[in-house]
Amino acid sequence: MTFDVAVDDLERIRLEVEDDAVIAEGATERRAYVTSTVRSRLHQRLFRERVIEAYHTTCAFCRLRHRELLDAAHIIPDSEEGGEPLITNGLALCNLHHAAFDSLMLGVSPDYVIRVRTDILEEEDGPLLLHGLKELEGTTIQLPKQRDQWPSRDALAWKFAHYSTHT
Repeated sequence: MTFDVAVDDLERIRLEVEDDAVIAEGATERRAYVTSTVRSRLHQRLFRERVIEAYHTTCAFCRLRHRELLDAAHIIPDSEEGGEPLITNGLALCNLHHAAFDSLMLGVSPDYVIRVRTDILEEEDGPLLLHGLKELEGTTIQLPKQRDQWPSRDALAWKFAHYSTHT
């Protein structure tokens, strides 16, 4: 999704906020809005429904079964060549695991094994990091029942190569 915001609008807002701050000294910032043009991916809704259905409304990493917390994550982003909106280029992931997968904290090898980046494994934090990310190391993703809907090994290899450069 692309957001285009006019620089003039942003500059105007910055100046208005600065002016208000000078006038109100110590007052909290006020709300400000800008009108923007948005480019929407029309295929995204259908892609999401097909991927989530293929995974039986379950996160492929943690098995969470709450549709409202699930996304269809592209393996190869749709902005890249090969990033088609196909079930085989998608994973049903909860919001946490989608963000971790996209930011390369987690990777999935072409043999469907979840890998956790070394710095994440070494990090000390609360229970969410331990149970939500670190314990996934070496586990296998849940696959759709229909083999023809399994994630493409080529797509996973592409993404895993990017993940591997960050470990």
